Amino acid sequence: MPFSTRRGAGGWAQSILPTATGKPASKQPRKQRRRTTAAFRDFIISNFFIIGLCFTFIFFIVIVFRFAAVPKPLQYRQSSSRVRSPRPRKPAVHKSFNDTVLSASVDITTKELYDKIQFLDEDGGAWKQGWRVSYKGSEWDEEKLKVFVVPHSHNDPGWKLTVEEYYDRQSRHILDTIVETLSKDNRRKFIWEEMSYLERWWRDASDVKKESFINLVHNGQLEIVGGGWVMNDEANSHYFAIIEQIMEGNMWLNETIGVIPRNSWAIDPFGYSSTMAYLLRRMGFENMLIQRTHYELKKELAWNKNLEYVWRQSWDTEETTDIFVHMMPFYSYDIPHTCGPEPAVCCQFDFARMRGFVYERCPWGEHPVETDLDNVKERALKLLDQYKKKSTLYRTNTLLVPLGDDFRYISIDEAEAQFRNYQLLFDYINSDPSLNAEAKFGTLDDYFRTLREEAERINYSVTGEIGSGEIGGFPSLSGDFFTYADRNQDYWSGYYVSRPFFKAVDRVLEQTLRGAEMMMALLLGLCQKAQCEKLPTSFSYKLISARRNLALFQHHDGVTGTAKDHVVEDYGMRMHMALQDLQIFMSKAIEVLLGIRHEKNDHHPANFEPAETRSRFDVQPMHKAITAREGTLQTVVLYNPLEQTRNEVVMVVVERPDVTVLDSNWTCVESQISPELRHDDNRIFTGRHRLYWKSSVPAMGLQTFYVANGFVGCAKAKPASLRIFAPSKQPSCPTRYACSNIESGTVEISNQHQTLTFDVSDGLLQKISRKDGHLNVVDEQISMYSSPESGAYLFKPNGDALPITQADGQMVISEGHLVREVYSYPKTSWQKSPISHSTRIYDGPGTVQEFIIEKEYHVELLGHDMNDKEMIVRYKTDIDNKGIFYSDLNGFQMSRRETYDKIPMQGNYYPMPSLAFMQGSNGERFSVHTKQSLGVASLKNGWLEIMLDRRLVRDDGRGLGQGVMDNHPMNVLFHITLESNISSSVNPSLKPSPLSPSLLSHLVGAHLNYPVLVFIAKSPEAISAQPPPRSFSPLVASLPCDLHVVSLKVPQPLKYTQQSHGEPKFALTFLRRHWDSSYCRKGRSECSTITDEPINLFDMFKGISVSNVKATSINLLHEDTDMLGYSEHFGVGSQEGHVIISPMEIQAYKLHLKPL
Repeated sequence: MPFSTRRGAGGWAQSILPTATGKPASKQPRKQRRRTTAAFRDFIISNFFIIGLCFTFIFFIVIVFRFAAVPKPLQYRQSSSRVRSPRPRKPAVHKSFNDTVLSASVDITTKELYDKIQFLDEDGGAWKQGWRVSYKGSEWDEEKLKVFVVPHSHNDPGWKLTVEEYYDRQSRHILDTIVETLSKDNRRKFIWEEMSYLERWWRDASDVKKESFINLVHNGQLEIVGGGWVMNDEANSHYFAIIEQIMEGNMWLNETIGVIPRNSWAIDPFGYSSTMAYLLRRMGFENMLIQRTHYELKKELAWNKNLEYVWRQSWDTEETTDIFVHMMPFYSYDIPHTCGPEPAVCCQFDFARMRGFVYERCPWGEHPVETDLDNVKERALKLLDQYKKKSTLYRTNTLLVPLGDDFRYISIDEAEAQFRNYQLLFDYINSDPSLNAEAKFGTLDDYFRTLREEAERINYSVTGEIGSGEIGGFPSLSGDFFTYADRNQDYWSGYYVSRPFFKAVDRVLEQTLRGAEMMMALLLGLCQKAQCEKLPTSFSYKLISARRNLALFQHHDGVTGTAKDHVVEDYGMRMHMALQDLQIFMSKAIEVLLGIRHEKNDHHPANFEPAETRSRFDVQPMHKAITAREGTLQTVVLYNPLEQTRNEVVMVVVERPDVTVLDSNWTCVESQISPELRHDDNRIFTGRHRLYWKSSVPAMGLQTFYVANGFVGCAKAKPASLRIFAPSKQPSCPTRYACSNIESGTVEISNQHQTLTFDVSDGLLQKISRKDGHLNVVDEQISMYSSPESGAYLFKPNGDALPITQADGQMVISEGHLVREVYSYPKTSWQKSPISHSTRIYDGPGTVQEFIIEKEYHVELLGHDMNDKEMIVRYKTDIDNKGIFYSDLNGFQMSRRETYDKIPMQGNYYPMPSLAFMQGSNGERFSVHTKQSLGVASLKNGWLEIMLDRRLVRDDGRGLGQGVMDNHPMNVLFHITLESNISSSVNPSLKPSPLSPSLLSHLVGAHLNYPVLVFIAKSPEAISAQPPPRSFSPLVASLPCDLHVVSLKVPQPLKYTQQSHGEPKFALTFLRRHWDSSYCRKGRSECSTITDEPINLFDMFKGISVSNVKATSINLLHEDTDMLGYSEHFGVGSQEGHVIISPMEIQAYKLHLKPL
């Protein structure tokens, strides 16, 4: 479809399209760069030939000695491949402590840009968001203009149609067209991004078409850019899922076509995360292209010729994360907005808009015409004028001009119209030397390669510029590009929360996939015999399907919640199917790992099932209730997917309250019983019960417990005491519980660390008193924005949010020795409240839970009364944060956020995939961890608000053609922590760099996002003889608390049995967390030693031998760690099994596992 129907170009005849930075006070030592004085330059020039010979000889010797024994890395294509040259680098520093907050030295930060820009939205004329661009004409006298026109087709794997509908109606025809039209003329080029469509086409394509496709790739006519399964969203996606989706696409591509992408192409995500730059760099990518950034930032960068820069991570003091970025300058990626600053002119060169094609005509009134001998000169000069104007926005004379749009090149006629007309224009431009220009079709690789060659010859550095040793002549930048605005006051912060139900399912699928992958790897590592390989190998197809369904949802119209209703349903059903398959596999795998059965395969029924299951893709999970009758017991297996032993209070639902808990050794375990509650003011109690007990589960292991009825010698679960406030309808007291009425205006619950105070009338949290003497006002509010102009993409509220709770709602307080809970069903102006919520605290010495406040909101934004409403929870604390807060990027790193009065409320909302916190000048820190991606803001001093759900009637004019009305009942789970600084405090208002979470905060987030998974025996058994102790502990010891196992997997399960003996069939990926040690060093938990000594992989597993360890890229496709930016210690240390890893690094290893 043409861009004019896509997210905002509309039919505007007056295109809305586009009409110096501070330096650090002191600079870190940095790598050698080409910055010379005039005298030195003269010396170089006069002795150039001799110096050149010397350097050539030295370089040759270095190459021979450095690389003689190193295998040649996989390259994109042999005809133009380039090995990344070794470059000067400071000695690697492997910090084993977290006392300092690392801060990169760069030329530009996005914070500085926001501070400088006034956001006036001034009309720039033809380039509406920029200025009237002109040139002298002499700019290309010494270095001619080199124009690369890059044909492309943006194929959304789901948006208005499902991925299969798009494939059948458009994408398969586009791929057919590419193969046929490129084969006619080797001057024609094309790029392709989405592997989800290419893999689907590959299954249907004939051998002749496949061979032609491969030939086009290897001869450089067709480049695969990015090569992920999708072009992922960068605001809501978790880094685990991003890695998975890129790896899935890249590995399929390498295995099928024999290439590995090195250039990333991301033209449609709605804002950009620096996490993506880090991951791509560590995957071997060299260059990135991005498009959708705030139009005012584009204008500022373009004015200073900084649209091409080196992106550096905010903590990187050694320039190891640098990656080169090209930012497109104008409003969109369609043809009217890519050839130059005047869309009315550029549209005339979109030859698919000529009469006879399906696309809309140019909205500016002048339309494209066929190029012929009579008009070629006039048309070529008009086009070249745009190219030259666009070129003035960049430093070099190498220019990139994309040529495409959504689902373009769908027919031979359309493709021929573009290629035929442009070739005539190119031929004219190239035939006239006086024009000082050369234009041709190119790939992204052609462009970046030529640009780098020019930057090697000509020094484009600005005086005093820090730049980068990665590539000379360009500024360095750190920060992210949220929140995106495409025009006026239209900020794309709504999609942070759209379809939150499926954002939650996405995260459940992620942690379930990670757990299942671990189980498969451990099964095969411990077994490797045909008999016990049956289960994991027979599950391989379903595992790959689950990976791909998770990958598909990372698409920038998937996890964003910005697709049509039936497309969202398609994503939801795919994720639901994946979840079911993974849970069935895990239910069977635990029997093998616990030694209950050894001959399981995928066709045998499981004896266990997950404690939480979903009956449909669009409903909340339900707890399976244990039905143990008198004289029976039911087995419960707990799976801990984390890398440390887990001490935790766990919960299952039981039908009867008179039960007992036994551990694997048949020893009695103290337990608590509490009534199960639900969102229903007429019947709050369900009649079922929640059974709690404290468990200890080995790292990445399993532990067995038994829930028994009638076990002699063990005390039954202790019932919680209940206090009830229900002025309008008094519920009856559940059997086995002691109940009393609440008479006071406030109530408290407490554990050994904190006391929580609630207002009884509205049921909301007021303050938190800690046992160390600190008191914090919280003043929880549940409010609604009225937003008739908001849509799936945009958040455009009509004024501030108003509180919805009223006096005299219902409250139930449940207090036991393990868990204390306040449940509130507030009274609102609606007959049925759209929200109810629980607040829990835990008593569990040695657990992370004892330090958290658990908030669970049940949200039902349903029915016409909720139309055009956006629900938030707002914590109005007494923390003096001065409008500064921190939110995470993709669950990987934190970003500093500052509330600006010069931009509207919606522009001060930011993505919150997993964490946000505020910090006062006194070091008080208020953190909220979330189990799903949402949106967050701090609109006034001490306030932190999080949007929970949104229901919107209208389309917001960005192409979707509908509102967001398919809301589902759902639960939103937060873990809140309050921490005090124990050492020197950093004042956030004085520090422009991001702060890191505390170690406790990291642990809280890990426990929330990777919960203990509970499996229950399908049938009860009679209490008889004691079964043998059953547990599974695969690690020799818990890993340090700042070391996280991102994944342990079998990358190619379908080829597992075919791979040669001893070949690395497994992959293990680590993340080392950076944490703020001005908060408690041990994280107030039973942490093992922090990573200040190498972990040895050879000694990591119990009963499993590790061999053939190889350091590799995050996508598992490069073994040259220097080209990835890593320290040489990573690669060298891996050969001896050593894991040498710095804070904020992700490192992957290929290895072989077999039983000892």
